[in-house]
Amino acid sequence: MTWQSLAEALAQKVTHRASRWREPLATTPRHLFVPHWWERANDGWSLHSPADTDARLRATYADTSLVTRVGPHHADHAQPHDHAHGRPTSSSTLPSLVITMHRHAYLDPADSLLYIGTGTGYGTALACRYLAAPEQVTSVDVDPYLVESARDHLNEAGLHPRVETVDAAGPLPVTPGSVDRLVSLVSVPRIPASWLDALCVGGRLVTTIAGTSLLVTAEKNPDGTATGRVEWDRAGFMQTRQGPDYPPTPGLDTLLAAAEQQDGDDVTTGPYPVVDVAQAWDLDSMLSLTAPGIVHRYHQAGERRTALMAHEDGSWARATAQGTDRPTVHQTGPRRLWDLLDDVRAYWLTHGELPVRGARVLINPRRTVLTRGPWHIKLT
Repeated sequence: MTWQSLAEALAQKVTHRASRWREPLATTPRHLFVPHWWERANDGWSLHSPADTDARLRATYADTSLVTRVGPHHADHAQPHDHAHGRPTSSSTLPSLVITMHRHAYLDPADSLLYIGTGTGYGTALACRYLAAPEQVTSVDVDPYLVESARDHLNEAGLHPRVETVDAAGPLPVTPGSVDRLVSLVSVPRIPASWLDALCVGGRLVTTIAGTSLLVTAEKNPDGTATGRVEWDRAGFMQTRQGPDYPPTPGLDTLLAAAEQQDGDDVTTGPYPVVDVAQAWDLDSMLSLTAPGIVHRYHQAGERRTALMAHEDGSWARATAQGTDRPTVHQTGPRRLWDLLDDVRAYWLTHGELPVRGARVLINPRRTVLTRGPWHIKLT
C-alpha cells in the first residue's frame, strides 16, 4: 500500500472523472500535512497514534476531518498517551468539503487566491496544485505554529505560496484590490471589511457564517460593496479566533448545569417534540441568526429525550419528553429560549421552508445583510 494509491482512491471518491480537482487530490500527500491528530474519547480527546503505518495512511486518506488542535494543545506536541480537553481549534478539513469551497469560488488557473485559515496547509497545497503557480496563493492563519508548520510541509512538498500569520478579521497582507478569489475555511459573524478591500472588482469570496451551516458566496461591485447569496450546499467551520484558544465560558457551563437540574420560572407544555438542535442544521442556522450565542446540549436515555439551551444573558431552557410526545418545558431568564426555537419551527411549518437558505446576501464594510422576500436580518 502506498500513499499515492490511497490519494488516487480518495480523488476518485470525491470528484468526477472530468474534474480539474482530481489530479491535485491524487498527487497531494495529505499524510505529510497531518502526521498526528486527536480523536474523540470518553474523557475528552486522545492522540491518534497507531503503530500500523498502513492503518495510519488509510485513516489519513479517508474523506473525513482530522482534528489537529484542541484548545491550545496541538497534536504535534503531544505524547502517545496524552489527553486534551476543550473545543477543537484547528483541523484538516475533510477533502470533499475543501473541494466544495473551492468549486464555489469559480477558480480559474490564472487567478490569485487569498486562502483564510491555513490550518495544516493541506487545503493550501490543493489550491497550489490547481492554479498555474503556487505563487498565486496567499494563505493566512492567526496561529504562528500552524503557519510555521504548514510552510515547512508545503516546502517539503515542493510548493512555495506566501503563508503569513494574520488575524483574518483585520488588515491582510495583500495589495488592496488585487485578489481574484477569497476562500475561507473559518467562519465569521459577518464579512470583514478587509476582505472586501482585498478583492478586485468582480472578485469572488466564499465563506460560512459563524454558528451556522450557511455557505455564502458574493462578488465585489464597483462601489466597494458585494452581492451574492446563501448557497443550497451546507458547510460548517470553526469560528475565527484572536488567541490560542476560544474564550472560556464558565457562565454558560453554570447555566447549563442549572438547566439540567432546576425548575424554571415558567413551566409549560411545548407544541412540538424535543429536537437535537445542533444536529438539525437548518433549524440551528435560523435560530443562530435570530438569537446568536445560544449553546445546546442534548441527551437521550431510552425513549426519554432532554434538550438544554443557555445564553450568556442568563437565559436557559430545558425540554423533556418521552419519544415524540409534547415536552415539558422549563425556562428562566430575560428571554424564553425554547419559545424562540418554537417560533422558528412554526415559521417552517407555516411556510414550508426557512427563508435563509437561498437568501440574497448584501455586504458592505459595516454589515452583512441576508434577505429573502419580506424577511431580512443584519449581521453587524
